[in-house]
Amino acid sequence: MNPLGSTLDEYRRASEAFRWEMPGTFNFGRDVVDRWAEDPDRPALLWRDAAGSERRLSYADVSQLARRAAHLFRALGVEAGQPVIVMLPRVPEWQAVIVGLLEIGALVVPSSTQLRPKDVLYRASHSGAVAIVASHECVDAVEAVRGELPGVKHFLAARFAQRAEGERRPEGGRAAPGWIDLEDALARASDDASAGRPTLASDPALVYYTSGTTGPPKAVLHDHGYTWTQRYTSRFWHGVRPGERLWTTSDTGWAKAAYGVIFGPWSEGAEVVLYHGRFEPKAELAFLSEIDPHVFCAPPTEFRLLVKEDLSRLAVPRLRECVSAGEPLNPEVIRAWRDSTGITIRDGYGQTETILLVANYPGQEVRPGAMGLPMPGIRVEVIDERGAPMPTGEVGDIAVFGQPPGLSREYWKDPAATARTRRGEWYLTGDRAWRDADGYLWFVGRDDDVIISAGYRIGPFEVESALIEHPAVLESAAVAAPDPDRGSIVKAFVVLREGFTASDALARELQDHVKRVTAPYKYPRAIEFAKELPKTVSGKIRRVELRQR
Repeated sequence: MNPLGSTLDEYRRASEAFRWEMPGTFNFGRDVVDRWAEDPDRPALLWRDAAGSERRLSYADVSQLARRAAHLFRALGVEAGQPVIVMLPRVPEWQAVIVGLLEIGALVVPSSTQLRPKDVLYRASHSGAVAIVASHECVDAVEAVRGELPGVKHFLAARFAQRAEGERRPEGGRAAPGWIDLEDALARASDDASAGRPTLASDPALVYYTSGTTGPPKAVLHDHGYTWTQRYTSRFWHGVRPGERLWTTSDTGWAKAAYGVIFGPWSEGAEVVLYHGRFEPKAELAFLSEIDPHVFCAPPTEFRLLVKEDLSRLAVPRLRECVSAGEPLNPEVIRAWRDSTGITIRDGYGQTETILLVANYPGQEVRPGAMGLPMPGIRVEVIDERGAPMPTGEVGDIAVFGQPPGLSREYWKDPAATARTRRGEWYLTGDRAWRDADGYLWFVGRDDDVIISAGYRIGPFEVESALIEHPAVLESAAVAAPDPDRGSIVKAFVVLREGFTASDALARELQDHVKRVTAPYKYPRAIEFAKELPKTVSGKIRRVELRQR
């Protein structure tokens, strides 16, 4: 049963009645994981790798492993508030290390395993990290700048040899010189509850570094209360229930992974799935059938590729909810998935700086292409340059009123950047949208992605959605290109599906197609065919790079 009801009136009543009840003290390890661990048989995690090795952990297993991590870092001298960088892939130790560090009050800095040496140097120097936890494939990147990191006192490496549960790890392959073997150290650590420290909900807990598409990454600082608020992301948006199984495919290092694989579903007592392998559409569909989750969450990039496959072979009798976030999902992809599976993908909108802000909720009407309705407890508006709400149908800035729970405390160590996000009492997301008469929000684009051509304001998302409806198009991205007469024109970069060949004739066909399915002035006056589109490590298209071309 959807706690927000199935109609607009029920949603509005539930939103008006919603009240935040944030506790004064809160620690995710103690108050969530340990609480569920009181039932020794409650499943918490199903892990699988590309070779078929598998591990299944209960909440009691996770609690024990997290306590070992807490003892390990306390023994190393890590104090409350001290930053620790965690560069681990999708393995159970990633979750255990994060929860264990939170238990001792350390400041956790989840980071991608795809970072280059300069990225490691920036994050470690800016944060003042005292320790780095990395998987074996990240050791070289850290070693390349280790001499420039005098403040980092401890380096922990994990090998994660692929093995089935219960098998002994192969001999050899010890940790690199100067590195502590994480798995061995965890095995030797105590698993009693004495390592934990009391934490306030307002205490700093996590720092995420943004993708840095328009400059150096900004450090987003969240408190322990943020981990508490994520229960509502899973309750209201994922729609997962206690004891059910949820698979979120995001890579580690990003806020979406942490709330989708740790804080949200575990707050609800659900089982999460981790797949340690590269994305390949056919393999993902096969794995989806094999594990048969109740809820499936994947980024738009994956759904766009999945719907190009033969979905008739997908067998998921338990699958009830499918959700997507990161950037808007094209209506054509939503329709194609629904036609094949009977399930409508529900978009959600949030940021590294926030929890879920806007979503299409279970059981309610989904308007394909719409972001959805605001999260209960959070006032989200489309505002003008003075901070006043825009009239229905007019494009403005997406903004959040005040400082609701789950909104980041600041851009850490950057008061100027923090100040730029504020317009009076409003927090500016940096995105543009419009609102329809029923309150649904419709995404237009990032503020700096909107294309102004001959006086028209054109959102790239609508152009891209029109292009992807054409059978020849696998992916697309629309950007502004300089034009002496119009100021800018719409230029589209197009990746073709297998079996189609780039040509001037196909470019004209795509232009005519866009004119037919959307307002003619929005069609791309220039089309460039590409083998692939540049993306951030979190899967978002780097339109800034395309504009620079």
